[in-house]
Amino acid sequence: MEIFRCGAGTVHVGDDGAVEQVVHPDGRRVLLDEGPVHDSLHAWGKGFVITERGSHRFDSPAMVRWRQTGIDLLYQFGELELRVGRRFGDQWTETYELRNTAADPVEIGSLAISTPYRDVYTSSRESLTGAVHAHVWTGGADAWVWAVPMDGSGPGLGLQLKEGELWAYSIESREPGTSSNVRGHIYLHVTDHARAPHAMGGQPAVSLAPGQSYRWTWQLAWYDDLPAFHADREPLINADQLAAEVGETIHLAGAGPSEVSSDEPGVMYVDATDGKRAARIAVLFHQPLQEIAERRVRFVLDRQRRPELADSRTYAFVPYDNDSGLTVLSSAWRDWSDARERIGMAQLLQEVRARGWGDRAELDEALAGYEQFVREHLVDADGAVHDDSIHKTAVRLYNFPWFARFLLGQGDRAGATRILNRYYELGGDHFLAFDLGPLLSELGLRDHLVRHARTFIEYGDELPPHEVNYEQSMVAPLLELLVAAYRTAPDEIDGAELSRRLPWLTAFAADQPDVRLRHVPIRHWDGYWFGRLRLWGDVFPHYWSVLSAAVYAAWPRELVDTERAAWLDAAADAILRANLTNFAADGSATCAFVYPSCVNGQPAHVADPLANDQDWALVYAIRHSDRPS
Repeated sequence: MEIFRCGAGTVHVGDDGAVEQVVHPDGRRVLLDEGPVHDSLHAWGKGFVITERGSHRFDSPAMVRWRQTGIDLLYQFGELELRVGRRFGDQWTETYELRNTAADPVEIGSLAISTPYRDVYTSSRESLTGAVHAHVWTGGADAWVWAVPMDGSGPGLGLQLKEGELWAYSIESREPGTSSNVRGHIYLHVTDHARAPHAMGGQPAVSLAPGQSYRWTWQLAWYDDLPAFHADREPLINADQLAAEVGETIHLAGAGPSEVSSDEPGVMYVDATDGKRAARIAVLFHQPLQEIAERRVRFVLDRQRRPELADSRTYAFVPYDNDSGLTVLSSAWRDWSDARERIGMAQLLQEVRARGWGDRAELDEALAGYEQFVREHLVDADGAVHDDSIHKTAVRLYNFPWFARFLLGQGDRAGATRILNRYYELGGDHFLAFDLGPLLSELGLRDHLVRHARTFIEYGDELPPHEVNYEQSMVAPLLELLVAAYRTAPDEIDGAELSRRLPWLTAFAADQPDVRLRHVPIRHWDGYWFGRLRLWGDVFPHYWSVLSAAVYAAWPRELVDTERAAWLDAAADAILRANLTNFAADGSATCAFVYPSCVNGQPAHVADPLANDQDWALVYAIRHSDRPS
C-alpha cells in the first residue's frame, strides 16, 4: 500500500491500485473499512460495464505503474480497455478512459465506478465522530458528491466532475442483513441506460466506434463547507427555487433557458448545454395546497378504509395498492397495519376540517368513526396505545404523541394528557418520539418537557438507539424537543445546547438541483419497510423529512444571524414542497420514491405503488402554511 497526500488529508492506495481508504484531516476515515459490509471487491475505483456484447466487472488491472504523484492502471475486459490515472497533491484527480479496441462499434449501456463512502450508523457517537453523509448529484456535466462529517463540521470532501458526464448513481450491498444502519455501496455512472433508461430524466446510451474512447475526470479536495465547495464550481444550469405552483415561473441561471413554467402539475426536467457537455436539473410545478389536500382526502375516504368490516375498524385508515386497487392486509408486517403511521390520514382530515376545506359533514362523520375505532381498539383507559388492532400486547412509543395529537384535535384534552403521562411512565424520557415538544407545550406539561430536554442534553452525542442506531428522525425530534423547552424555560435550557446540535441535522442534506433532493435529508430504508416493492436504497423525498422543516421553521431566530435565518426558511419551504411530488393530481399517493437508478441490480428511480404513510407530509405542509410569512 502507498499513502499519498490529498490536501491536509491522505489517500491510501492498495497494491492493486484501488483506493482503500481516505483519511480526513482530523483523522476520521471517509471510506468503509473491510468487514461484514465492505470488501476489496467494492473498493474505490472498481466497477462494471454493461454492453450489448457482454458485461464485465473490473478488479485486477492488467498493468500497474506507480508514479511519485500517483498511479496509472490498465484494465482489459472483452473488447474494451479502461485506463485510469490517479494523481495526488493539493487535490486528488482521477481520469478514466474507456476505449473500444474491437473492429465494430459497441454500445455502452452502463458504466459504473464504486465510491464506498463511510455512510453508516454504528451508533450516534460513532456516526457523529467517525462517519460521513454522502450527498450525490449526477446531473450530467454538473455532477458532484459532497461527503461531510455527520456532525456537520468541516472540512468536507468535495468531488466535482471536470470532464465528461455522470447521469446516475446506484446502490449495491443492501440486504435485510444490513438492515437500516448501512446505506450501501454507492456507484457513480456515466450512464445506467441498460438497467434503468428512465432514471433521473433519462439515461443516454454511449456508443463507441472502433478505436474511440469515452473519457471523464473528477477532482476531489477538502472544503471548509458546502458553499466553499460550490464557489469552486461553475455549473451549466442551476436555480435558487425548484418548486412553484402551476402557472408560476421558476427562474434559472446558466446555459439553459432563463425561466420555465407549466400549467400541468409534475416534475419537469430542464436541460442545458455549452455545445460540448450537457447538464440537467429537476423542478416541480404543483397544484395549490388546498387542492392537493382536498383531492387526497377524497381518495382516502373512498379507497383507504375497510367497508367490508362490521365493527368500528371499518373507519380505520389502511395502506392501498395503486396497482391492484386493493387495500392491504398487514398480518405480521406492522408497517402495513391499521394504526401506527396511518394515523397521519386521520390528522390530515383534521387539518383540512380545521381550515374549512372539504365537506364538513363528511369529515365530521369520518373522524367520529375513526375516534370510535381508536377508543375501542387502540387506546386503553390508562392512556397506553396498542401497536394496532391485532397486536394489542405490543407498545411502541412512537405512537403515543400521534394519538394524543389526534384526541386533542377531537377536543379531548384530558385523553391527550393521559396518553402522554403514560408515555413517560413507560420510559419516554429516554426516547425521541415525533411532535412531542410542541404537543407538551400546547398541553402545558412543562415538567415533562423540561425534564425530557435535560435528559437528552446530558446524553450529549451518545443518544440511545431507536429503531435505527442513528438517523435524521432522531436528531430532528431531539431539536424539536429542545426548541420547545428553550421557549418554555429559557433560564433552564441553554441556547448553546441547541446551536451545537443544529449542524447534526443540517448535515443530513445538501442542495442538489433536483426538487426531490434539495435540503431533503438522507433516509435509505423505508421503501423496504413501508412499500410493496421492498426496495432498500435512498428514498427521496421521504415524508419524515418534514421533521427537519418543522425544526427549521420553529428555530429561535435570536440564535442565528439574518443570513442563517433566511437559509432556514428556504430549506423548510424546499422540504415541504419536495414532498408534494409524492401526491398525484387524482389524489393517489406513493409512500416511497426510491431514487437511485438501481438497488442491488433491481431497476429503481421509481414510486412504490403503495399509498401508506406519506400523508404526514401534507399535515406538516398545511400546518406550516398557517405561519406568518
